[in-house]
Amino acid sequence: MEVQEIADLIVAQEKTVSVAEADTCGLIGYMFSTAPGSSRWFPGGVIAYTGGLKQSILGVSDELYETKGSVSPDMAIAMARGVVNVTGTDYGVSVTGVAGPTGGRSGLPIGTFYIGLAGPDELDVAERIQTDAGDRDGNKRQAAQAVINLLGKHLSEA
Repeated sequence: MEVQEIADLIVAQEKTVSVAEADTCGLIGYMFSTAPGSSRWFPGGVIAYTGGLKQSILGVSDELYETKGSVSPDMAIAMARGVVNVTGTDYGVSVTGVAGPTGGRSGLPIGTFYIGLAGPDELDVAERIQTDAGDRDGNKRQAAQAVINLLGKHLSEA
């Protein structure tokens, strides 16, 4: 889904969205900001690249971080819900993963990401995606697009 389609849907629904990004380091926020008038529906977000910021800014519990890890569906939901709480937006989207070229391990190979969506009526969704770009930048771009697609899918169904 294109960012302009997200903009059209979210403006029509009079909603707002914020981002909580780990490995994409602001790429989703940048992509949102390319739509003219994005400040109407996108106030910003949090880049929480390391665990400490996930806890101190987004409110992720130490227990979740220690038991589920920084790359998990639970983390993606906690980050998305945390950014909603911090910013007061209707929706929060998140991404956490293994961009590469190193850092992969059994069960979490390079290119593994969890994307999250939190919203009204206790909406909490996480999806695991596997990118196949072959390089760090491409993996980040594919993960960011997956987040945009997840939000777009939900907004289209709302």
